[in-house]
Amino acid sequence: MELTFLAVTVVTILAVVMFIGLVLARLYRRATREVSLVKTGAGGKKVIMDGGVIVVPLLHEVSPVNMKTLRLEVQRSAEAALITKDRMRVDVGVEFYVSVMATEEGIARAAQTLGDRTFDVEQLREMIEGKLIDGLRAVAAQMTMDGLHENRADFVQEVQNAVSEDLLKNGLSLESVSLTALDQTPFEALDENNAFNAVGMRKLAEVIATSKKERAQIDADAEVEVRRAAMEAQRQKLLIDKDEEQARIEQTQQIETLRVAQEAEIAARTEDSVRETERARIAREEAIRAADIERERKIREAEISKERELEVAEQERQIIIAQKSEEESRARASADLARAEATKATEAVVTARQVAEAERQKQIVLIEATREAERQATAIRLAAQAEKEAAADRAEARREEAQAEADALNIRAEAKKNDMLAEAEGKRAIVESDNALSVDQIRLKVDLARIEAMPTIIAEMVKPAEKIDSIKIHQVGGIGAAGGGGGANGDKPVVNQALDSIMGMAVQMPALKKLGEELGLSMENGVGGIVNGALEPTVKPADEAEVVDQKPRTEH
Repeated sequence: MELTFLAVTVVTILAVVMFIGLVLARLYRRATREVSLVKTGAGGKKVIMDGGVIVVPLLHEVSPVNMKTLRLEVQRSAEAALITKDRMRVDVGVEFYVSVMATEEGIARAAQTLGDRTFDVEQLREMIEGKLIDGLRAVAAQMTMDGLHENRADFVQEVQNAVSEDLLKNGLSLESVSLTALDQTPFEALDENNAFNAVGMRKLAEVIATSKKERAQIDADAEVEVRRAAMEAQRQKLLIDKDEEQARIEQTQQIETLRVAQEAEIAARTEDSVRETERARIAREEAIRAADIERERKIREAEISKERELEVAEQERQIIIAQKSEEESRARASADLARAEATKATEAVVTARQVAEAERQKQIVLIEATREAERQATAIRLAAQAEKEAAADRAEARREEAQAEADALNIRAEAKKNDMLAEAEGKRAIVESDNALSVDQIRLKVDLARIEAMPTIIAEMVKPAEKIDSIKIHQVGGIGAAGGGGGANGDKPVVNQALDSIMGMAVQMPALKKLGEELGLSMENGVGGIVNGALEPTVKPADEAEVVDQKPRTEH
């Protein structure tokens, strides 16, 4: 029983403790670095910045205070713009950064004067905007528009000093002020019936008019300077062009003079070079021919020496063969003698003879093969050496000849180039001289050309009469007859009339021949040909042609 009672007691105590803990947890309020607490009621006012406090309902009241920095933006423009010391209106945008002072007095005053507005930026701005605008107007009234623009830092500092005192009364601290916008208020937003605006608009008009006048003057001066600089630059350019043209003409004259002198010198040097090149080519060809002859001689001597060595080797071989034959005969005689003296050794002698014979044939074949191989090797080696030397000599001669031909070609090409340049210059001079001729001179040249071409034209015209062997003139009318009525030919000389008759017959002859062929008559033998053609249709070639003047008589 005692144990049961003890356990119940412990459980009860634990329950009571837990209940008290839960109650204290519900009644305990804790402050943070961003939110401070102000407790009022039983026990008096208490500010809690760190830690916490137990708040008993009906006995205590707790007011939270926001400790964060708040940004309050103020815009003043148009009719609400600031008025400066020189009666000008300016549009401004200012940002105020404020926070509750981190002191017990500041927190308590903020909680008392602002309450929950510290958590709402718009409500706080509406609460203290009048103080901020008043500070801005007070500072702007002490500065001109230009001074405000040029000394923004001073303006911001003065605003901060003017507003800080009023904010302290609400427990707020002004951390900084930023001027985010600054500009003149537009004309269309100003009321000219307003005294402040009237003064400002007059000053603006003066400033704008003065600026326009000065800008126009600057533009005019700049245009004049530009025109003057352009004129000076053009003058300098013309002077430079003149100097360049004069220098170019002088340079052209000098180059022409040098070119003529150089061309003359080049022509002389080219002629000398051509002569020297020709002389060198002839000498080189003679040297090449001499080298070829010497090389052929050496090759021939080498061939003769090789043939002599081969003949000597052949003679030595024949001598050795003869010596071997003599030794063989002696051996055979000795063998026969030995065979006569000792019959028992016949077989041995025969065997020795056969062995000696085989050995001898073997040695002969070996010696012959060795000598033949040495002879062929010597011949091949000598031929290869001679061919190698000849090929080297031919290659060297061809290389020198190719080099000499290339040099000669270069010289001839240069000389030909100079000749063509000189010819082109001469043609150009002739063309220029022809272009400079007058009309009468050109007509005279044309007539002279016609006269020079007349023999060729006459020769071509009289070609049909080349086959005429003889000419007989039976009648020439109008010679010396004043009233003969010779027509248009009466005024011509006799020779000219005769030539006209010949030319007429030359032109009419093909038609007469064609007519005679159709009639079966020959027109090539004159009247005799016609008669014979009437009797004999066969046409024969004529050796003589008689031309009868078909000119009508002058008598009527």
